[in-house]
Amino acid sequence: MAIDLNSMSRKELNSLRKDVDKALATLEQRERKAALEAAERAAAEHGFSLSELAGLKKAKASSKNPPKYRNPQDPAQTWSGRGRKPAWINEAEAAGTDISDFEI
Repeated sequence: MAIDLNSMSRKELNSLRKDVDKALATLEQRERKAALEAAERAAAEHGFSLSELAGLKKAKASSKNPPKYRNPQDPAQTWSGRGRKPAWINEAEAAGTDISDFEI
């Protein structure tokens, strides 16, 4: 497919550039999807998920806002101090416990 670029106008060349950019972006998406599927199959053959191998599950556990408060009855329950207070904090405050008692 030989295209004579020298005989094309600026408008035609710009249009061609946009078409090529779109085609490249679409191709990249297809290649990424194929690579991801191949990686997931390879990980599954060894009994793992791709997120386990990539360490994504650990990364999810630590967030941008680390926990500031921990429930002494259930240490798995934490709160960063942002957003709505969890029920265990509300219940403790209603019982007269100071929130500073839960600080980590």
